[in-house]
Order: sequence, then structure tokens, then C-alpha cells
Amino acid sequence: VVRRRLLQRYEHQPFISCLAGFYSCRWKRYQRERTEPGKCCCNMVNELKISTHLDSSFCFSLVFLYTWGEGKNDYNSFDWYNYGNLGFWFLWSLVILIVAAVLFTYVSLLLVLATCLLAEGQQLYLHWSHKIGTFLVLGFSISSLFALSILWRDHRKTVRLSFQVTAPYLHIGAIAIMVLLAWPVALHAIRADKKVTQVIIVGPYLAVLLFLFLIPLGMYSPCIREMGTLGPKPALIGHRGAPMVGHTEMSFLKTIEHGGDGLETDVAISYDGVPFLMHDDTLRRTTNIQDVYPNDTGKAASLFSWDALQKLNAGTWFLKNKPFVGMGSLSKADQNQAMNQSIYTLSSFLRLADSHNKLVIFDLYRPPEKHPYRNLWIRKILDIILKESKIKRHLVLWLHNSVRSFVQSVAPGFQHTMGRKAPIEDLLKHNIVKLNLVYTDMSSEDIR
Repeated sequence: VVRRRLLQRYEHQPFISCLAGFYSCRWKRYQRERTEPGKCCCNMVNELKISTHLDSSFCFSLVFLYTWGEGKNDYNSFDWYNYGNLGFWFLWSLVILIVAAVLFTYVSLLLVLATCLLAEGQQLYLHWSHKIGTFLVLGFSISSLFALSILWRDHRKTVRLSFQVTAPYLHIGAIAIMVLLAWPVALHAIRADKKVTQVIIVGPYLAVLLFLFLIPLGMYSPCIREMGTLGPKPALIGHRGAPMVGHTEMSFLKTIEHGGDGLETDVAISYDGVPFLMHDDTLRRTTNIQDVYPNDTGKAASLFSWDALQKLNAGTWFLKNKPFVGMGSLSKADQNQAMNQSIYTLSSFLRLADSHNKLVIFDLYRPPEKHPYRNLWIRKILDIILKESKIKRHLVLWLHNSVRSFVQSVAPGFQHTMGRKAPIEDLLKHNIVKLNLVYTDMSSEDIR
């Protein structure tokens, strides 16, 4: 019996060697010291003080990973902000997400190793390289959270809203972790030689467990509801079209193909008076202007004639630099279609929407100074809508606010939309029927 036990312990040593090696770089058996579960010593107290930093690193890295992960709806705005400051397009949001995930995984593995070593009765000794690593993770997480709270305050609303969806799953995950920790906690508590030590071990565990059991009493989630109480599906409007080559015929066709209820775009006017779809001030990011007009890459898009704009390709950039996080690979047919996209006119856009009975909403960009249509741009847009495309007026969500009364007089029938909150009296006075707001500016009460 004794021999069998010794053999089992010997065969068990490689597993403990791996745990101790990865955690404290003590791969040899003589380098390790055992400590009976529940026993306390000076070295253990000192090591537990240091492991507090490991626990703090885990908590802060988890909070940052969750906070940044739930901001995916605004990744494009973040990348666009960096593009405006750096001058080149790159998915910085994805880089930060990967870094946050790697740091959290690193700290989590260290915690798992520490838990396993304690369960095996091994004395903890965190290697100095891991100590530096945990301090770096802690510093990065705290500084990142601080920067988010200062520069991106609206994101806090997004995180709070996200708990309505994720809270039930986070709760189940937390319960599962507590169940897994039950055995090592019980082992150390039972073998503790002092009542005070038992209370110190069991007390926090039971407090956390009780807290988790009481959470459902105050939890609200729209994902948990009675059968048959789910409201109708909201109308979906493709922002610059579907996640394809933005502002092109392909992106709008994909939106229609996937059942979108409306199309959104941005409108500029060429130097010779042709309204076209373009979001950026210049053509550098979304066309091949570097190849066609290399000396005019910084020139405003509205200062080009329509003939010049027609010579540009508006799709090849999409295949070279993926603009969306998590964007999958396109089929061969979609790749060929994307490579042949050109700048789209407002007239063609309106005809397409009208033929499929889709709503349209657009931001209008006033031409720069010395542009021949700087003071005639609204009239030009209205001529395209009313005379050239002849789209059904109730499909137009008119957003521009500066000449709203004039538009209402010459083009009755538009659904006038405002881009900010206002009292009901003001909305009725100006015949506003819809609001176009950032989702963080809307509360449940506003929606109701």
C-alpha cells in the first residue's frame, strides 16, 4: 500500500512540475516547498500580498476587456478618428481588442496555475518576470479605463445597456467559477488549525456566493420575457449601405437584398453641379486617386468635375484595406463586383430606392468657398429629387435643418427628420415626424 502511494505521488510529480515551472520557474522537485492546506506561514503571507496584484490585474483587465468589447458598435468611429489624425486607415480598434484579450488570458492562466498549486499543497512563489507582467497589465488596464472615461464618456451608457443582454450569461459564468472553487476552498478551510483562519477562508467565499444568489432579484434583461410579449422587429436602415463598398451601388443592393427598410448616405456636389455620394472630404481613402491623379490626393472631392470623378475606381480600396472589424472574406463574385464599383450619383441612388420602395436619408455637405454651387446647393439637390429622380416624396427623410421651412414650402410630402432632441412643441411646430439620434442619446422613456 505504501509503495503504491509512493508510486502514485511520483507519477503525479510531472504535473506539479509543470504547474510550478510555469508559475514560478521552479521545475525541479527540490526547488519546491510543500505547505499543508489551511496552514499559514510567513512566506505564504508575503506571497499572498504579492498575489493581490495578480487579483487586481485580473479584475481590471476583465473590466477593460468587457468595456472595450462592448464598444464594437463604435469601432468604426474610433478608427475614423485615428484616420483623421494619422492620415492612414488601420483597424486600431481590433488591435486594442486583441491586446486586451491576450493580457486577460495571460493573467487568467496565472490565476488558474495558482489555484491548482494551492490545491496540490504547494507553496506559491510568483516568478519575478510574472510580477513585472502583472504590474504592466494592471497599469495598462487602469490607464486605458481612465482614458476611456475621459475621452469616450458616452461609452459608459453603452456598457450599462449591454448588461441587459449579457448579465444572465455573466451570472451563470460567475456561478460556475464559484462551484469550481468550492473544493479547494473547502479543503483549506477544513484543514485550517484555527477558527480565525477558517473564517478568513470561508467568509469571503460565502459572501460572494450570497451576492451572486441575490443578483437575479434586481436583474432586468429584455432577453428574459414571457412568450408572445416580444415587440415587432425595428426597421433597419443601411448606414452608407450594407457593410460592403460604402456609398456604391453594390452596398445599397446588398442592403435591399438583406431586407433593409431604408438607405442612408452622404451627398456632395461636383464642381460642375452633379450631386454624388461621398463621405470623406477627399478621395484619398475610398478611391484610386493616387494612381489616377497623384498630385491631387489632398484636393476636396467637390472640387473635381464629374468627368474626372467618373474615371476613379471606388471599390479596389475595400479589398486592400478591410474597413470593418470582423469582416469575412467575400465570394469571388462579390470581389469582382467590388473591384468594378464607381462613384455613385444621387440621382441613381434615388431611382434605386424608389424602384424598391425604400426610405432614404442623407447628410448634405455644403460645397467649399469659391465653388460655383456654394449658394445653390439646396436648390440643386431638390431639383434632383423632384424633377430628375421623381422619387415618391414620402420615402424621403429630410434631415438638413438650415432651410427646412423653404423645403417644406417647395417640396411638401417629405418626412422631416431632426438630428437632435427637442421639446414636443418645437417638433410639432416644425412638422418633425422623426428623430435621427445617436443610440447613446436615447433612453427607454424617449423611445416609448
